[in-house]
Amino acid sequence: MPDETERSTRPAQALGLHVDPALTRVDLGWLTDAAWAYISDSVWEPLTPATGQEPTTRPETAAAALVELLNALGRRQHEHRERTAQRLAAVTGTGLLPADLEEMGTYYWAKAQRDLGNREASRQGMQRVTDAGGRLAPAARRGLAHLARLAGDFPAALATAESLGWPGRHHRVTGDVWWVQGDMARAAAAYEAARAEAETHGIAGERATSQAQRAFVLAFTHPAHADDEIDLATQLLTGLDLRATALTVQIASLVRDAGSPHGMEARIHALGAEINAAGLVSAQVSLELATCFHHAVIGADTDVAATIFQLRTTTHDGDYAYLVDIAHFMGGLTLEHPSPARWLDGEHSTRLRWRALVAARRVQ
Repeated sequence: MPDETERSTRPAQALGLHVDPALTRVDLGWLTDAAWAYISDSVWEPLTPATGQEPTTRPETAAAALVELLNALGRRQHEHRERTAQRLAAVTGTGLLPADLEEMGTYYWAKAQRDLGNREASRQGMQRVTDAGGRLAPAARRGLAHLARLAGDFPAALATAESLGWPGRHHRVTGDVWWVQGDMARAAAAYEAARAEAETHGIAGERATSQAQRAFVLAFTHPAHADDEIDLATQLLTGLDLRATALTVQIASLVRDAGSPHGMEARIHALGAEINAAGLVSAQVSLELATCFHHAVIGADTDVAATIFQLRTTTHDGDYAYLVDIAHFMGGLTLEHPSPARWLDGEHSTRLRWRALVAARRVQ
């Protein structure tokens, strides 16, 4: 039995072959099955050697449109999400793809919109895919749970997460809700369950993503133990092309080292430039939160205030606004204008947990 990387690479290699232009809109033959296999592991190896060249002509056949769709998905690991969204909108707008493959393009377009901070556009796309009831409906329901979390509606996000099952990656989505409450132990357990479930199903990309998230949350509570978790995440990323997940691992390393007097500002600046080039708002706000944690640990009140200002600027549209609250909690600051966040057990308990993480790191 081939290993996961080998299994997921074969469809990509197949799709890189010459495609018969006589394939029609209705029948794409084996290409459709290969396309679904290509996205199944979230590994995203390029279909052809990466040249950085843009498509110069509009696809004229269903097969050409499908290849452009999958190239857009593969190249999103190497270009700004705005460009990915443009390419996906263009190819799904050709009318050449059958319904299930158009749904694929719509789903990843909605994901790109979420990455860019365009919550309403993302919600509309995810809802269309959910209503269609196709193969990506569980993933789109997960997307809606993520959007509820971004808006700070944690009870709704948790309720949706618990109903997703494996197809919707319920354990990982649950972990995403728990860590922002400052409950790192419960979040770490959820991510561990997500990684184990991914291993059972043989999905390499999900396994690496869940482990990266586990390393991130444990970096707040157990920096020494986080070394092993970060190493495992790095190992699981070997041979995969998952840009956002790789950035999560780098942010976890910064959280692990928070309070260190050596080289932190230079590392933060370098990683910020990399994240900006990727156009990933989720990674940007995570980095800013990690930066605030570091400044709170060393008692740099002026820097905490500056990072809070930056967080407030980044989250001005309402997505991730609760992170401004968390930054205040970490800094022990009065929150005069709280976000609309609905904390699972109230603002006071959440504040105490985040402030305790800072106090514990100072002792360590």
